[in-house]
Amino acid sequence: MDDCDQVMREFELAMVARRAAVAWLDAFEAALASGEAGRIAPLFHADSHWRDILAFTWHMTAVAGREGIAARLAAEQARVAARGFYLPRGRKPPRQVKRLGIESIEAIFEFGTAEGRGAGIIRLSPGSDGVMRAWLLSTTLESLTGHEEKIGDNRPTGAAYSRNFGGDNWADMRRKASAYEDRDPTVLVIGAAQAGLSIAARLNQLGVDTLVVEKWPRIGDSWRRRYHSLALHNSIHLNHLPYMEFPPTWPKYIPKDMLGNWFEFYADAMEINCWTETEFVRGEWDAAAKRWTAWLRRSDGSERSLRPRHLVFANGVSSYPMLPDLPGLAEFQGEIIHSEGFDSGAAWQGKRALILGTGSSANDIALDLHSHGVRTTLIQRGSTTVVSIDPSARLNEAIWDEGGPLEDCDLIVASATPPLILKAYKSVTQRMLELDREMIAGLKRIGFKHDVGEDEAGHQMKYFRRGGGYNLDAGSSALMIRGELGLLQYDQIERFTAEGALLKDGSVVPADLIVLATGYFPQQELVRRALGEEMLARIGPVWGLGEDGELNNMYKRTPQEGVWFIAGGLSQCRINSKYLALQIKATELGKLGPL
Repeated sequence: MDDCDQVMREFELAMVARRAAVAWLDAFEAALASGEAGRIAPLFHADSHWRDILAFTWHMTAVAGREGIAARLAAEQARVAARGFYLPRGRKPPRQVKRLGIESIEAIFEFGTAEGRGAGIIRLSPGSDGVMRAWLLSTTLESLTGHEEKIGDNRPTGAAYSRNFGGDNWADMRRKASAYEDRDPTVLVIGAAQAGLSIAARLNQLGVDTLVVEKWPRIGDSWRRRYHSLALHNSIHLNHLPYMEFPPTWPKYIPKDMLGNWFEFYADAMEINCWTETEFVRGEWDAAAKRWTAWLRRSDGSERSLRPRHLVFANGVSSYPMLPDLPGLAEFQGEIIHSEGFDSGAAWQGKRALILGTGSSANDIALDLHSHGVRTTLIQRGSTTVVSIDPSARLNEAIWDEGGPLEDCDLIVASATPPLILKAYKSVTQRMLELDREMIAGLKRIGFKHDVGEDEAGHQMKYFRRGGGYNLDAGSSALMIRGELGLLQYDQIERFTAEGALLKDGSVVPADLIVLATGYFPQQELVRRALGEEMLARIGPVWGLGEDGELNNMYKRTPQEGVWFIAGGLSQCRINSKYLALQIKATELGKLGPL
């Protein structure tokens, strides 16, 4: 087939995809308008999935099965009044793709509701009768009518300070806005890394007065303070923050100090009000006033109280370092540090180190110590999933690798329901095992305990379920296999001593340094310390998968009014900050109903 024939073939396929998508959307809109589940159901396969994010249900809702989807859509339509489904210009056009092994037509659509504008995804495939039906539908709220983001053509004019001779200029206004001398913020965000900055930027564009507090001296210090050699383990093209992409000159894997500096620059560019060297101490809810009293400790030791309506905890999947009480550890005469406090192995050159843990941080620290000539041994306490950063971990970047507008890739990622996410990760894990076969076999030969996670769904589901238990391998596995890094199983240790680790066979593994790469308490511990036991019991688990397959209390309303959580990697924060900000704005407008 020559180039001309190829172009014609691609054009024909595109037209087929477009006609199928238009026909389905027209039929869907007519069926919705009827309000009859019996007319909606035939448009779906028996085994079909719908994920709604706020557009129909004001929740993150997943429904499986043709009859269940049709019944829920019909029930919600009278209130939602979804209409005007169409294929928008400027977004990825309908196309033929293979998703989860199913040859499909995938299309991005937009629509209107009684409250705003929405967007979604359909995936169509032929039934046994040749009729195109949906096996996936997603619907997401993109904006609220009259309260659209102040971006693009809707951007501010700057008239308030442009050429305002004798009055306040932009810098004056920014100083006053950030001081909060004359008002309380509507939203108080705790933490100024990717989660806090993403939600603050989104809320700013929706006109919600937001203050971010950060305990470190500079925005970005939560990354700068991490170990010396740290760089992101996934690629730059999926890690952009809202509204502002990284420069095209930047490296594929961003170094931690570079990222920290970007956060500082981003906060300034996005006009985010942020108080550094400010720690959120505690909060009390006033049910009558529907406000929090939040006490903040400043760098000089003074306290300031504010009365926001919303608290957004944006300080990570984890909270405080977990320091295990291990037999004899207190007797050790060398230095003991948690991985959070590790910077560089330079000071330990020629010495010996034990690292308790075999997750990503433990392995990266081992690489750093090894590079400085430190004789290093990792101690494995439990089975670990090991995945090469490239090529295996990059398989989870497949949607963004397809190219096209970032918002379209994000929409596709957000469209997956929990059962489909689990199915996808199971499939990709099998491919990872093939790609990493030699590395995994080598690790097992030296006694390393390896697993592929619960349900054989790999490291990503481990992250969602427990926030750890895996290593995105940057080269430490090869060193272990060659014997350049030591490996010790914890069940071989009788106890720790002044000199190091006493093994059950009577020998001692000497050490000058012990690094506790033992993880962190979950976010519940932060809630307990800041809001108290009663509030912790009311809110319940934070992170981890709930019965509905969604992350517990993340990016959505919680059982406690005015408390929200956002955490995760940069792409997770970028995607979900949009939906969290819309919920907070809708709350302020009185549009959200009861949980």
